[in-house]
Amino acid sequence: MRFGGLLANHDVTFDIYPGEIVGLIGPNGAGKTTLFNCISGFLRPTAGTVLFKGENITGLKPHQICHRGLARTFQITQPLRDMTVLENVMVGTFCRHPLTSQAHAKAVEILKLTGMWEKRHQMGSELTIPDRKRLEIARALGTEPDLLILDEAMAGLNPTEIHDAIELVKTIQAQGITFFIIEHVMEAIMPIADRIVVLDAGRLIAEGPPSEIVRNERVIEAYLGEGRHVKRKEHSS
Repeated sequence: MRFGGLLANHDVTFDIYPGEIVGLIGPNGAGKTTLFNCISGFLRPTAGTVLFKGENITGLKPHQICHRGLARTFQITQPLRDMTVLENVMVGTFCRHPLTSQAHAKAVEILKLTGMWEKRHQMGSELTIPDRKRLEIARALGTEPDLLILDEAMAGLNPTEIHDAIELVKTIQAQGITFFIIEHVMEAIMPIADRIVVLDAGRLIAEGPPSEIVRNERVIEAYLGEGRHVKRKEHSS
């Protein structure tokens, strides 16, 4: 993906397999959200192809991609403020269930799954940040995706809230849903990811299980830069 003279993503190629949790990490400005936007249809890639379940979805509109089974959340949550939690989720469930009764029943099921049932009558404007993030996931789940991509769903949460978010991801994965997750909270993504994809300056620099990624010299360099060499020099002296 090119923006004028800036190459935001270049030669980024990888696969995600059904049932996996794949993490996407990288320093700020690495091109992570741009990649999400290209996959989910909010940007049309300058070059290359996005394949989903064997179908070329490159350049399709977001709603077309959603109907094919790929849903996403956003880093900045945007609940429908003047609608209840239940109504927010029903916006998603109408994607598969055009009848109000069916959409309502599916929304109830999702609210119970995501732990938001007790807050179903609260307005979107009344929710705390953790609940807004949980609602964002619930609304995306309403579209009944095969692949759910999360953009920093755990950012800004305290350790207890992060633990709850991790458990929610595990619960949803147990329903047969695949995850692709941008995350800066390493202690959140590393324990649950099957594989980690690492971007730096728009390029894929590493891919593999978390145990390998945390020891990868190129990844360490991308995150710590020159400070890493300074620290080693001070240590050796």
